[in-house]
Amino acid sequence: MTTIGQISLGVTDDVRAAEFWRRALGYVRRPPRYEGDEWIVLEPPPGTPGVAIAMDVSESPAEEFPRTHLDLKAGDRDLDEEVDRLVALGARRVDWPHYPKAPRPGEPAYVVLADPEGNRFCVEGRRSGPVPGKG
Repeated sequence: MTTIGQISLGVTDDVRAAEFWRRALGYVRRPPRYEGDEWIVLEPPPGTPGVAIAMDVSESPAEEFPRTHLDLKAGDRDLDEEVDRLVALGARRVDWPHYPKAPRPGEPAYVVLADPEGNRFCVEGRRSGPVPGKG
């Protein structure tokens, strides 16, 4: 069966992007595979599940409504606490026009952010308190 070996993100500053994603996900840098291998590839620490992320230097601008994006899960952390943590690492909040007006019961909440390179990603999780700006 085919599986995803890694996800490559288009970035203009691979060092900056790698530092953000390393800290955001707790990943480690994969050693170069051969002499002269300059790709920055991050992967989960040994024994931790997850997919590697490579920083692919690109001159293309980040898309406002990308066709492909990462969906992160906040895990045991409150969604808004995780969003605040990611913003403190360099992500920025995105004015996203497609949030559901009335989420279905049991449907997890999510927030759309952009990494320091402008690549959009979602963070999904539970909220333990009132929704910011709603009470």
